[in-house]
Amino acid sequence: MRPDRDQSSTSAERGRPYGAGIQIAGLAAFLMASLLVAALGGLASASNVNGWYATADKAPWSPPNGVFGPVWGILYTAMAVAGWLVWRKRTERTRSALAAYGIQLLLNLAWTPAFFALYPVFGTVALWFGLGIILALIAAVGVTVLYFGPISRTAGLLLLPYISWLVFAASLNWWAAAYN
Repeated sequence: MRPDRDQSSTSAERGRPYGAGIQIAGLAAFLMASLLVAALGGLASASNVNGWYATADKAPWSPPNGVFGPVWGILYTAMAVAGWLVWRKRTERTRSALAAYGIQLLLNLAWTPAFFALYPVFGTVALWFGLGIILALIAAVGVTVLYFGPISRTAGLLLLPYISWLVFAASLNWWAAAYN
C-alpha cells in the first residue's frame, strides 16, 4: 500500500531545514512579535509607572524602575530566539511547542495592562487579578520550557532566566496586592 502523497511530502518537508532567507524572516518575525508585546506593555505601563505606582507601597526587594526595561529587553530577545530555534527545527512536536509559546506570549501581554492600567479603575482587585495572570504565565512558560527542551535544549535553556524573572515579578506583584 502506497502512503498518501500529501502525508509523505509533509513528512519530508517537516525535516528539511528552511533556506537562509526564510530563516532570517522567521527570526525577524519572532523578534517583531516580542517587540510588539513589549511595546504594548510599555504603553499600558508608561503613565502609571510615574502615576499611581510611583507612590505605591513596593516590596523592600523591588529594584529601581530603571532596571525593568533593560531586563525585559534581554528577556524578550531571548524569548524570541528560543521560539525561532524551535520553529526552525520543524519536528512533529514543533506545532504544540509553538502553541504553548503563543499562550505564554498572550499571558505576558495581558499582565501589564491588568497590573498597571486597571489599578486606577479597580484598585487592589486589579493587582490580585494581575497576580493570577502572572501565576498562569509562570505555569505557561514552564510548559513551554518542557515542550522546547526536547526540540532544542538551547531554546529551553533560554527561557529559564525568563521564568526566574517571572517568579521574582510575581513576588513584587503579591506585595503590591497585599499592601496597597
